[in-house]
This record gives sequence, structure tokens and C-alpha cells, in this order.
Amino acid sequence: MDDKKVLVVEDSPTMRQFIGFSLRRLRGLNVEMATDGVDALKKLTDKDAGFDLILSDINMPVMDGFTLLTEVKKKDSLKGIPVVMLTTEGHEDDIAKGRELGAVGHLTKPINTLKLVTTIRDLLGV
Repeated sequence: MDDKKVLVVEDSPTMRQFIGFSLRRLRGLNVEMATDGVDALKKLTDKDAGFDLILSDINMPVMDGFTLLTEVKKKDSLKGIPVVMLTTEGHEDDIAKGRELGAVGHLTKPINTLKLVTTIRDLLGV
């Protein structure tokens, strides 16, 4: 089976490290990191990017997660990539807006490792 590739977009170094560590334990999964939406778009539009899933924080400097999600859904080459949003304390407005913009799900911070791993497994079959 080919490795699945996940882009984690998170401005907090501690949270990036935690998510990366949690996801790298899954077999058949490659994890790359981006520090904000602008960094993520650069990685996503690299000709050899080939991401299978985006896991993005909402509140980030430079370009937030909602703007990133909007940009991803505008591009034919990217709009098929499922996006899971990371929300602080599960604010209903954030969850609703993410769905409206095309997110396939959300995870609430602080992140439950089991829920994170289960969500990724369910979406990617790893």
C-alpha cells in the first residue's frame, strides 16, 4: 500500500510536535508540517505534493484555517483533499463555519489522541 500523506497546519510548535508524534505512529502515514495557511498553500501547490488529508488549526497568524480551507476548495487540483479543522474548545460557530466551507470534520483542542488517530484512520484507511 502506498503511504498516505497528511499536512498538519498549526502555528503552535508544541501542538505541531504533539500531533506529528501521534500521527507518525500510524503505519502507512507520512506527516508534513506547515506553520500557517500561507506555508500550507506553498506545500500543497508543490507539483509533487500529493497530500491525502489536511489537518488545520483555525486560529493562526498570516492566514487562518478558514481562509486556507476556502483557498483549497477554490483550486481544482486541491478541492478533493479532505480537510479536518482544529477548533479551540469546540466553538459551535467554528464547527458550523468549517462545515459550510467544506471541512469533513473537526477536532477539539485539547486534542484527544485516540479521537485524532481514529479520525485519521477512518478518513484514510491506514
